[in-house]
Amino acid sequence: MEIGEVLLKAEAVEKEFPGVKALDGVDFTLKSGEIHALMGENGAGKSTLIKVITGVYQKDAGRVEFFGKEVHPGSVLETESYGVSTVFQEVNLVPTLSVAENILLGRQPKRFGCLDWPEINRHARKALARLGLDIDVTSELSSCSMAIQQMVAIARALDIDAKILILDEPTSSLDEKEVDALFAVMKKLRDDGMGIVFVTHFLGQVYEVCDTITVLRNGGFVGDYPVSELPKISLIARMLGKDETELEGLDLVGRDRDLSGNDDFLVGESIGRKGAIDPLDISIKKGEIVGLAGLLGSGRTETARLLFGADSDCSGSTRIKNREVRFSSPRDAISNGIGFCSEDRKGEGIIPNLSVRENIMLALQAKRGVFRKMSNAEQLDLANHYIEKLSIKTPSPEAAIKNLSGGNQQKVLLARWLAIQPELIILDEPTRGIDVGAKAEIEKLINKLSDEGVAVLFISSELEEVVRVCDRINILRDRHKVGELVGRDIDEQRIMQVIAGVNEEKELA
Repeated sequence: MEIGEVLLKAEAVEKEFPGVKALDGVDFTLKSGEIHALMGENGAGKSTLIKVITGVYQKDAGRVEFFGKEVHPGSVLETESYGVSTVFQEVNLVPTLSVAENILLGRQPKRFGCLDWPEINRHARKALARLGLDIDVTSELSSCSMAIQQMVAIARALDIDAKILILDEPTSSLDEKEVDALFAVMKKLRDDGMGIVFVTHFLGQVYEVCDTITVLRNGGFVGDYPVSELPKISLIARMLGKDETELEGLDLVGRDRDLSGNDDFLVGESIGRKGAIDPLDISIKKGEIVGLAGLLGSGRTETARLLFGADSDCSGSTRIKNREVRFSSPRDAISNGIGFCSEDRKGEGIIPNLSVRENIMLALQAKRGVFRKMSNAEQLDLANHYIEKLSIKTPSPEAAIKNLSGGNQQKVLLARWLAIQPELIILDEPTRGIDVGAKAEIEKLINKLSDEGVAVLFISSELEEVVRVCDRINILRDRHKVGELVGRDIDEQRIMQVIAGVNEEKELA
């Protein structure tokens, strides 16, 4: 395969779902020796195009070619037979099988007619080592973090002898070290002649590793651009369909507000859980946005789950509005005015087969109890209110939430918790896997909530976002609180210094 040879070509591809034109005449070309970014807002058609190319969906019109030959794949397995390997945005592995079994599922080596377990495990360890990962490959996949599961999915994709690699949001759950390892592998594969399709919402990653960008908007094709010729502000403008001068105020600065007069809503003293998070102190004032910053595995999510009562066997004490409480379940937290948007949107957030309306109503109905059921008319009024307030793109409140884009699913989850009128809302990676425009909308909503007196606990892997949004930041490392920054002291460099332990004696809170 010569460098620059066309590997994949899609022409005038169309795909329509009930009430939604997901793809409207989209073109896409991938060449060998190229990392090609596919960019656009949520709902632009990126994942739909990937699923059409890989046989998950059947196109309504247009043409798809692999290696110069028109194809009509009916499944991902058939696509793999053409030499195309795919890692989808949502990890599609078998949680009850081991790591090794997932990596080699469907092509396990055998010896004397039986599965060759030593070879399976050796091969899996080798596949993970390629990504700089050393874990127990015999452990059950469900026992691994979302980040590890994502790395396992990537290792499985790379283990297939393919000429085309499609990565749909592969870095959304990875820390910086894991991203670097993945990028090193991608660059090597590119240099060896592989063509790589890279779907991501991290602009910095696009400019770090990609050669070409294709932009989609509202299901349509905007254009192809060499990365070197498309500045970030121009890319964002094309994604949003705006003039570049309209985006001058997109990058918000950090907040510096005097909240000393606000009462504490929550105070946690020496709260922790053995094996999950070391005891730490944390407080959140009414109307304050408090961030949790740290690398993957530092204890951010574990802290959030403690505060929401999602994990038991906790130590320490918690006061809500100066009254000591002990949550035995999330129901207790909800009854005390706390909402929680989990980082695992698919596993712990949406109920895919229920409608947008039903998903919005879940927390409020649970808070009201089984004997105070809201009428369908009341539910519809409330759902329509939040659909309009959060600009949720859906054909109707009765549309199945699984048919919405990831960003719009995230907005529905926010609506679910806003419906209970929380006094504290915990947001664990609320902007993960969503586009620049939706991120800006969610950040503005968070700021508006805090201005209205709602306390917010905010978790994000993007330090720039944490700096931009938060009034105060608790910094975690290795499941231990190592520092705290407030107001004008907050910046990315200081956070990274604390995480790294630079001048630690000065930074400890």
